[in-house]
Amino acid sequence: MIIHVVQEGETIYEIADNYKIDYRKIANDNEIRVDEDLVIGQTLVIINNGNEVKDKTIVVNGYTFTNIDKELLFKVLPSLTYLSIFSYHITENGNLVSVNDNELIEISKNYLVDSIMVVTNIGFEGRFDSDLVHVVLSDDNIKNRLINNILEVIKSKKYRGVNIDFEYIYPEDEDAYITFLNQLKTALREEDYLLLVALAPKTSDQQKGILYEAHNYQRIGEIVDYTILMTYEWGYSRGPARAVAPVNLVEDVVKYAVSRIPNHKILLGIPNYGYNWIIPYFEGSIAVSVGNHEAIDIARTYNQTINYDEVAQTPYFNYTDPEMISHEVWFEDARSIEAKLDVVTKYNLEGISYWTITRKFPQNYLVLNNTFKIEKQSL
Repeated sequence: MIIHVVQEGETIYEIADNYKIDYRKIANDNEIRVDEDLVIGQTLVIINNGNEVKDKTIVVNGYTFTNIDKELLFKVLPSLTYLSIFSYHITENGNLVSVNDNELIEISKNYLVDSIMVVTNIGFEGRFDSDLVHVVLSDDNIKNRLINNILEVIKSKKYRGVNIDFEYIYPEDEDAYITFLNQLKTALREEDYLLLVALAPKTSDQQKGILYEAHNYQRIGEIVDYTILMTYEWGYSRGPARAVAPVNLVEDVVKYAVSRIPNHKILLGIPNYGYNWIIPYFEGSIAVSVGNHEAIDIARTYNQTINYDEVAQTPYFNYTDPEMISHEVWFEDARSIEAKLDVVTKYNLEGISYWTITRKFPQNYLVLNNTFKIEKQSL
């Protein structure tokens, strides 16, 4: 595998000739048209042979919403171990607001992918609710009802396990959260079901903030089968323009994580999106989320060169729209994905987790499958 960075004036025909490979294969692999104008700085993944040695097998989790395009799902499932379907919402009485997941579970089985039930503390207003999870964790009857409801869904839907994504837990609810996870794991263990837990991206035990404090890496790591590090959102919609997942900061989280959690329980979170900011940033402005494939189209439309930040190891570009408003776009490409997968290798992590697979990003799976073998489950 070669990651080629397009230079000024290059065409797909010239690039193919240089690598002695059919231009139609390059276009097909990267899911671009053969007559498409290439953008200076964009990457093309060149698969020049199928015999590269892949020494490591990893677990790959992919989050999805139930409305994912089915054709896209068919393309992605061969690269997954688990499909985490987002999400069942908890209620104050310990019940679950269900999702229409039956079709996704059935489709996944055909690709030897196990489905994972995702449970969140997203409230009726559509955001993570600290008070909601406090109510549930504080009452033994409600907590037990929730655990029973989770088990009932897993059994009836034939899920492989559950992924708990409770965010913005009050710091004083840490012990109650640990107790809940312990009780849930005990119940799951009887049926050999898996427990995954999403963790905020911490770099120390003392990290302050409601997002971080109740996520005790060591205590949670002792209980669960897998932790998912949410190593993204440094660049976020309501903040200034920057890389969503700068690899130097991602690695800082991993360094801390492996000091508290066995590396065979760690899945590195990888974002499958970028943001388009208006610049200069001003308080109250909101960036627009963009797909990584879509970002190339924007750069092409405005005839912009794609730059690459060597510290963050992330691509970006600037442009001015027809209304003379300045924009800055940060996204992921083959190089940034390779850099993140290098972190997996460096720290011998168990695997990765994509948030989410619902956007087209063919280069990601080219790099992934030419770097690692993907663990598949026997269903």
